[in-house]
Amino acid sequence: MTLPEKFAARVLSELGPEEGAALCAALDTEPPVSVRLNPAKCAGAAEPGAVQDGTGAVPGGYGSPQGNSGTDVPAPLPVLQNADGRVPWCADGYYLAVRPQFTFDSDFHAGAYYVQEAASQFVGHLLQGVEVAGRRILDLCAAPGGKTTLYASLAGPDGLVVANEIDRRRAQVLADNVRKWGTGNVAVTTCEARQLGGFEAWFDVVAVDAPCSGEGMFRKDRDARGEWSEGNVKLCAATQDELLREAWRALKPGGVLIYSTCTFNRDEDEGALERMLGWAEDEAAQAGEVAVDASWGIVCGRVGAFRTFRFYPHRARGEGFFAAVVRKAFDAGGRCRTPKARRTVFASVDRAAAAELRRWVNSPERMCFATVADTRYGYYVAQAEAVKALAEALPVIYSGVAMGQLFKGRLRPDPALAFFCGLNRDAVPAAELDEEQTLRFLRRQEIGAGPFAEGINLVCARGRALGFAKRIGNRVNNMYPNSLRIIKQ
Repeated sequence: MTLPEKFAARVLSELGPEEGAALCAALDTEPPVSVRLNPAKCAGAAEPGAVQDGTGAVPGGYGSPQGNSGTDVPAPLPVLQNADGRVPWCADGYYLAVRPQFTFDSDFHAGAYYVQEAASQFVGHLLQGVEVAGRRILDLCAAPGGKTTLYASLAGPDGLVVANEIDRRRAQVLADNVRKWGTGNVAVTTCEARQLGGFEAWFDVVAVDAPCSGEGMFRKDRDARGEWSEGNVKLCAATQDELLREAWRALKPGGVLIYSTCTFNRDEDEGALERMLGWAEDEAAQAGEVAVDASWGIVCGRVGAFRTFRFYPHRARGEGFFAAVVRKAFDAGGRCRTPKARRTVFASVDRAAAAELRRWVNSPERMCFATVADTRYGYYVAQAEAVKALAEALPVIYSGVAMGQLFKGRLRPDPALAFFCGLNRDAVPAAELDEEQTLRFLRRQEIGAGPFAEGINLVCARGRALGFAKRIGNRVNNMYPNSLRIIKQ
């Protein structure tokens, strides 16, 4: 499908005939493929809680789980073998030479990496110099979870990411991706922005990856071309204005706001910032400097106190993307407010149950446990009260780590516990599966009893946990969740 005529005309008018033609031509080329490693599951990646600074050695190879340079690049990924293989603005980002069949890669299902467009990984770079480890981050428009998982890695185990998605179906996809990432420091909500705005001055960082007209996706998703219209641009701009108001309300004085879209037009990008500055006035202050190497091809600019960053696919190696960052002035008005509790969600766990749950985690002294319905959950102590306040006021569909159910004092583990980065791998025997057995497990098919010990086993492939299975004699009960199973043949 050709580019929308009015879009092309606008681009040529705004950028000039030469630059505009280069952009339009780039939108008809093949997009690059990129991934971001999970630093908690890939040795040698950035440490959890560390700000991405775009530096680091190029991985030495991908033929084994451990690259020659010490960076644990998942084995099947065809990372480009030179400086071109690294996403320069993200320490854990890599470009791939070709797009592999991610569906059949066990490391993908284990949450060892996230398939994330390179330009969108830049939001982590915007937080350089910002103290984010141990802080609260709101990802206001979070599905499917690429930026959420990046923020979760930056926040670390003492931090909290609240990932919101108003569409319930998309929120379930977001929750699945959060489970697989396994950091245990995310709460997934599904509500309107104004409900989160009710948590006034509560968050240290608020990110608004706003719903937009999607012009930056014209290369990656050809259907986006047919869905584009000038009317939709105006509708999106109005929605973005509302989201920014609620985001600002939720942000603490001194906190950082990140605004981003995957579109090119000014109404949804710089225009949204100008409209916001009209009412935010002196509350908007400049954030710290963001170092950008000229070789990256990013077009940098300013709108008042905002620093802006544009990714054009004919200049930078990624899709069309716009990002901006600003700080809320330290002397901005308002005080921290938490909405009144509407329900009781968490029930306590008795001493015997807590003892059983503690043996399943590596750092039990850092965790507390609660019962939600009939499932036990684990939470890092540092943010447990914050999660409780959220769950009592808002629809939270997943938080912390679902540990499972207790039967006669023993835990029947939830599949999410296998993905948890803080899992004690000695809690149960581990069964290492070969490639054929792994695919059978991920398809929720029958698997032979050979690799398994009697009882509950942690199922692993290439050393990474995928779920649980229970051997009873010569029969194995595959406990992989139906919602995640591979259907593709």
